[in-house]
Amino acid sequence: MRLFFAPTRSVFRCACVGVALFTMLMIEAGCGGVSNFSKSNQQPKTPQSVADVVMSTRPVILFNGTGTIANDVSAVAAILSESGLAYATANSAQLNAMTQAQLNSYKLLIVPGGNSITIGKYLTKTATTNIHNAVINGGLHYLGICAGGFFGGYSIYNGLNLTSGRWFSFYEDYYHGIHKESLNISYPSGGKLDVYWQDGPQFTGWGSIVARFPDGAPAVVEGKSGAGWVILTGVHAEAPASWRYGMTFSSSVASNTAYAKTLVSAALHGTWLPHY
Repeated sequence: MRLFFAPTRSVFRCACVGVALFTMLMIEAGCGGVSNFSKSNQQPKTPQSVADVVMSTRPVILFNGTGTIANDVSAVAAILSESGLAYATANSAQLNAMTQAQLNSYKLLIVPGGNSITIGKYLTKTATTNIHNAVINGGLHYLGICAGGFFGGYSIYNGLNLTSGRWFSFYEDYYHGIHKESLNISYPSGGKLDVYWQDGPQFTGWGSIVARFPDGAPAVVEGKSGAGWVILTGVHAEAPASWRYGMTFSSSVASNTAYAKTLVSAALHGTWLPHY
């Protein structure tokens, strides 16, 4: 998914407050998702919905509501299943119905790729406030992947604002007309991983930088958000082999899957990853 009304790069260089506000209005969106790819062949066991789950019996909620891409929900679900993690799914209506206390009976909320504007549109303000408070005050952990990264930041489109008012723009290549590609992200150790990117954000201005894009912008960040813990990623380490069609990657699917599992584990347990 893309927005075709993104401002030009020159807009982002302008320092005036009015243009900066206009820029913020325009760029808030989501990653492209994978609607042009077939679904993952992996079929994790059917999870319970939040309505069927006894409180605290499963540590993870995977959001699969309106605005998410089904293929990315499936990819994240596969990572959770391979990691041996029990999880519940929640669609927009179910998340809207949850109280802060119910949210805090779980340890981690994952919001995958899709379109952050649409995600926010179909959640009530009460729901996003409950999630915000569940993280900030109640200690819920949050993993935002691509659109989920946008959604975790500040947004006029009913975002979660887990980032103390910071909002995020797309990674630079978006403004050069590139909307999906393989990208080498780099770690503090000097290592690199070639990962799938599609219209994803970069996270300048918030958190500790776990990985950088080729231009140095933050690709993965982590940090405390009140009593909670937040990891945001602008790339899809969970992407299965089917998403790679027509692209060349220097890193294996297995190495990407391992990194996706690392991110999920760190998000679940509130573990600091090596950072710059």
